[in-house]
Amino acid sequence: MKKFLLLLLCLFVAIQLRAAEKKPNILFVIADQWRTQAFGFAGDPNVKTPNFDALAKVSVRCVNAVSGMPVCSPMRASMLTGQRPLTHGVFINDVPLDPNAVSAGKVLHDAGYDTGFIGKWHVDGHGRMSFIPRERRQGFDYWKVLECTHNYTDSIFYGDTSDKLHWSGYDAVDQTRDAIQYLHDHAKSEKPFVLFLAWGPPHDPYLTAPEKYRAMYNPATLTLRGNVPDSMTEYTRKNLAGYYAHCSALDDCMGEIRATLKETGLDDNIILVFTADHGDMLGSQGFIKKQKPYDEAARVPMLYRWPRAFGDKPRELDAPVNSEDIMPTLLGLCGVAIPKSVEGLDYSKYLAGGANPGDGATVLLCASPFGEWDRRKGGKEYRALSTTRYTYVRDLSGPWLLFDDQEDPLQMHNLVGDPAHADLQAKLEEWLKRKLRERGDEFLPGDEYLKKWGWKVDANGTAATAP
Repeated sequence: MKKFLLLLLCLFVAIQLRAAEKKPNILFVIADQWRTQAFGFAGDPNVKTPNFDALAKVSVRCVNAVSGMPVCSPMRASMLTGQRPLTHGVFINDVPLDPNAVSAGKVLHDAGYDTGFIGKWHVDGHGRMSFIPRERRQGFDYWKVLECTHNYTDSIFYGDTSDKLHWSGYDAVDQTRDAIQYLHDHAKSEKPFVLFLAWGPPHDPYLTAPEKYRAMYNPATLTLRGNVPDSMTEYTRKNLAGYYAHCSALDDCMGEIRATLKETGLDDNIILVFTADHGDMLGSQGFIKKQKPYDEAARVPMLYRWPRAFGDKPRELDAPVNSEDIMPTLLGLCGVAIPKSVEGLDYSKYLAGGANPGDGATVLLCASPFGEWDRRKGGKEYRALSTTRYTYVRDLSGPWLLFDDQEDPLQMHNLVGDPAHADLQAKLEEWLKRKLRERGDEFLPGDEYLKKWGWKVDANGTAATAP
C-alpha cells in the first residue's frame, strides 16, 4: 500500500512539474479603432462594458499604452514584427508587409506553438478582398481571415483555399465563436498555442451593430467629452451611440471568451491580451477617426491577464508601451528568444512586477499624410513624444503641440510658445530629438519615404498601392 501511495505521489509530482514546464498559451484579442477612453473601467459615463470592466479588475493595465502610428496597417505590422513603421515599411495602409519578415507567428511556431489567426489581417497589401496564400501568412497555420472589410453583417473570409466563405451574421460574434471552438479543440493539447482574434468593430460604419445593442444608447442623452466643439455635437452624438453599440457587442463576446477559458480549464495558464490598433477622435478637437497625435486617436487599451504569473489583483502600470513592444513582450512572457530584428522593448518582467525597461517616453509618428487625413484636410507629417505626463509634437515646420496630460487630460491648452513652459518645451524637444537619433529617424517629408519604399498614392492622395 505504501509503495502504491508513493507511486501515486510521484505521478502527481511528475504531472505538476510537466504542467509547470509547459509554455503558456496566448489568446491575443485586438479590436479596430477602440479608443482607450471608451470603457466603464476607464471612466466613460456612457458605455456599457461589464465584461471588460470585470477583466480589468483581474488584469495588469498599461494605462499609457499608445499606437506608435495610429493607423491600421502600420500598427499591425509593428505588432507582428516588433519593428517600427519606418523599418518594416508599412507606414501607410494597404501596402504589404514583407512575407519574409521575422514575425511573431513564425517565431512562436518555431518554438513549438500551434498558431492561429481569425478576423482582420490588413498587412497583405494585395487588395482588401483578396485571398492570402500560406506564404504570406507570417507563420499562422489555422487561418480564417480577410485582409479588410467593415461590412460587418455580410462579411467574407478565406481559409486555405481561394473559395470565399461567409460569416453567418455579425462577423465579430461569429469570429468569437470560431475562436471559442479553437479553445475547446486545443484545451487538452500537449502543445501550447497562440491565437489572434482580430475584430473589425467598433471601426465605422458606426450604425451597423445588432439592433439589441443599438437600442442600448440614445444619442440625445450621451455625455460628450469636453473637447468636442459645438459644431461637432450632432455628428458625435449620432455616431458615438453607434460606436458604443459595437463596443457593447464586443463586450458580450469577451464575456463568452472568459466563460470558455474557465470552462475548459485554460484560464490559469493562458496569457489573455486585449488591445486595439488605434483609437477614434469622434469629434474631439474637431477631428474624426484616426492618425492624429491626440489621445483619443493615439492611446489604446492594453490589458494583460495571466493568473499563474500576475495573480488576480488589478495593477496599473504607467510606462508608455508602444506597438513594437508587443511582440518582444509576448516572447519574453513565453521564455522564447527575441530575434535581433526586433526594435521594441520586452516589458515581460515589468508586467510581473519587475523593473521598467523603458525611459518613460516613446515616439509616435505620421510619416506620410494621406487617406482620410490627407493634406487637403489638414494632414501633415509629425513626430511626437509621449511620456507618462506630457505629449509633445512637432511637424516639419517646428513645435506644434505640447500638453500636460495630467493637468489637462482633454488636451485643450496647447503650451507651445508659452514663456512659462519654455524650459519644459526645450527639455521635451531635446528628448524627442535624442529619441529620433537613436531610431535613425531623419524626419523627412512623406514623399521621401514613399519614394524609398516604392509605394504609390493616387492623384488625390487618398489611396495607396504597392508597386
